[in-house]
Amino acid sequence: MLKKISRLFVIKTRWEAYLIIYALALGAMERGTHYLDRFPGWGGWMLMAACSGAVFLGGAKILDCLKYEKAEKEAAKANAELS
Repeated sequence: MLKKISRLFVIKTRWEAYLIIYALALGAMERGTHYLDRFPGWGGWMLMAACSGAVFLGGAKILDCLKYEKAEKEAAKANAELS
C-alpha cells in the first residue's frame, strides 16, 4: 500500500513535469512581485530575475531527468531481452 502511495509523488510523464514547472513558475513570480514591493528598484528586479531563473534551471533539470530515466528503462529492457 505504501508503494502505491509513493508512486503518486513520482513524475512519470512530460505532461506531469510541465504541470509541476508551471506551478513552480507561478509561485516564483508571486515571490518575485513581493520582492519588488519590499525592495523597490534595481535590487527587487534582480531578485525577481533570480526567482524566474531558478524555475528555468529546475524545469530543465526535471525534463532532462525524465529523458535519462526513459533511456535507462529502454536500455534495461534491451539487456533483459538479450539475456
